[in-house]
Amino acid sequence: MENNLPSGCGRLLSLDVLRGMTVAGMILVNNPGSWGAVYAPLQHAAWNGLTPTDLVFPLFMFIMGVSTYLSLRKYDFACSGAAIRKILVRTAVIFAVGLAVGWFSRFCFSMQSLAEQGVPLWERVARSADSFERIRILGVLQRLALSYGAGALIAVTARRRAIPWIAAGLFAAYGLILLSGNGFDLSPDNVVAVVDRAVLGEAHMYRGEGFSFDPEGLLSTVPSVAHVLIGFCIGRALVSEEELKLKILKILRWGALLMLAGWLLGYLCPVNKKVWSPSFALLTCGVAASALALLMWTIDVRGHRRWSRFFEVFGVNPLFLYVTASVLSVVLLAVRVPCGGETMSLQAVVYSHGLRPWLGDYPASLAYPLLLVGAVWLIGLPLYRKRIYVKI
Repeated sequence: MENNLPSGCGRLLSLDVLRGMTVAGMILVNNPGSWGAVYAPLQHAAWNGLTPTDLVFPLFMFIMGVSTYLSLRKYDFACSGAAIRKILVRTAVIFAVGLAVGWFSRFCFSMQSLAEQGVPLWERVARSADSFERIRILGVLQRLALSYGAGALIAVTARRRAIPWIAAGLFAAYGLILLSGNGFDLSPDNVVAVVDRAVLGEAHMYRGEGFSFDPEGLLSTVPSVAHVLIGFCIGRALVSEEELKLKILKILRWGALLMLAGWLLGYLCPVNKKVWSPSFALLTCGVAASALALLMWTIDVRGHRRWSRFFEVFGVNPLFLYVTASVLSVVLLAVRVPCGGETMSLQAVVYSHGLRPWLGDYPASLAYPLLLVGAVWLIGLPLYRKRIYVKI
């Protein structure tokens, strides 16, 4: 993700830091030592509502919108062949990487399961590799890809003054669909689940609710496109000719207005991450804009930067390090080793035999993903020091 400001402004460190904080947060909340011992703030809301964990993904989506504005400036937001090619290629690459990570996870756990059944190695490989009939099509990276692609195409084909209205129209249309289609019922009759089943098929959807319901599904990607467009509009404020302090005040004002709008809309359209309700998108965009303004004041105005270097490592290679963490977590869960007279995963060895006897259930469950965050940071550190940016 490009993060370059106009000539003379340099690179906005606060944007990298916020992006890095969200990537580290995504790794942290996705990989507890035990799902049965997770502190409440590190859990997603069961349905309606909002927890700190629910903020992480939408903050990254918002930052992607800001970065989209910064990256498309080089094309002067014109609908040129070069701009369209870049958008389509990047969309396809991010989507393919997400699909590949999902396949790798299925492959590893299928290999493990077949090994326990005594199936010969080459047969295990052949049967595990051919697992596309039940692969989950969508996911976090796939939603990022689709939201970026649609948002960027809108940015180069529509007038910039119209973009806030397009975002508002997407929110309004999606909100009406939810309200008229049982969109806030946790049931198979929810319009989000109905559309995803019809388009994707149950075999290719997430089943964490006890039935096929994908929190990163196709229909619920519509408001996340509007989410990216809001970030795009904030990106425009970043490159204005105003003094930095005036930019911060403007972004902070918009953050407050978005939070207020999301909170008020929540009385009609509940805040719900799993359906990505309009109130959820507005509220989290407001939080993201406010957090960006606060970091700009702290880092870029006040100059307090030393504390932020840890997150900057994640912020300059965000998708690469997120994918690295995803692959590493799969390996730790899938690879089994003998320990204490039984065979268990590497993750279980670290958590159950290393951390839990020393710290206890909940602290150990938190310590495990903190160690994973630290390991991924060590992978990203030499890239950061050598200014190597792996673009996905």
